Amino acid sequence: MDERDWLTDRFEEHRPRLRAVAYRMLGSLSEADDAVQDAWLRATRADTGKVENLGGWLTTVVARVCLNMLRSREHRREDPLDIPLSDPVIGPEDGGDPEREALMADSVGLALLVVLDTLTPAERLAFVLHDMFAVPFDEIAPMIEKTSAATRQLASRARRRVKGSTPAPDADLARQRLVVDAFLAATRGGDFDALVGLLHPGVVLRADKAVVPTPEPIVIEGGHTVAKGAMAAMGRARFTGTVLVDGAVALAMAPLGRLSLVLCFTITDDRITEIDVIAEPERLRRLEIAVLDA
Repeated sequence: MDERDWLTDRFEEHRPRLRAVAYRMLGSLSEADDAVQDAWLRATRADTGKVENLGGWLTTVVARVCLNMLRSREHRREDPLDIPLSDPVIGPEDGGDPEREALMADSVGLALLVVLDTLTPAERLAFVLHDMFAVPFDEIAPMIEKTSAATRQLASRARRRVKGSTPAPDADLARQRLVVDAFLAATRGGDFDALVGLLHPGVVLRADKAVVPTPEPIVIEGGHTVAKGAMAAMGRARFTGTVLVDGAVALAMAPLGRLSLVLCFTITDDRITEIDVIAEPERLRRLEIAVLDA
């Protein structure tokens, strides 16, 4: 076996881990695959025969590639996400398979991807590599040109963002989650009757100007009317997951791992009485979003 064949075999052995690292760093399956391919090209140009821990070396290469991609994305942070909120949310023109993207987001946790996207590139690198892949801080530090202690602080700060502040009592969250999970399941499944059953007859939905978009915010009243609107958003529901927003259970839509819309609920006696749909970037930035424990 020549050196190129050896490297190819070893790279394929490590590909699943490298892809997992890249996806958690970038939140997009297509971008993760691009990062892994970039790492492969770099590996073919390097003298890997002298590398003692090829898996660790490749992880570092992929992490550096992802860090550069995140930093480039950070410069464009104010640019709108080029994905229309109308259905379908993601299609072949976006360079990826929407079903694979949705399955990957579900397997990792859409809420986690949303919170990771709020971190700085350095915080995200430190948290993903250390907390999710057990890479020591002294190996992460050189990638971001920090000391090991400073890198540890970045990961700790990211961890606090993921967990969020003290939410409502567990009993309240559990009841909220049952209703919100049922709402999402009914929307994904197109179960109109189940949706109507979850909504109070006098439910009020308010959507800001960025949701449709429209010149003015939209207000919709009535269980059947709101349920019909939810049915029209079945495509969005593939990329929607349960999160904590300001300490309450909510839904976040995040195609390609980037937050684009949040639904906040008011629940009374296990029925939804109000829904606030938020898509305006400034409103989204003011929300405290965290991962909801299983």
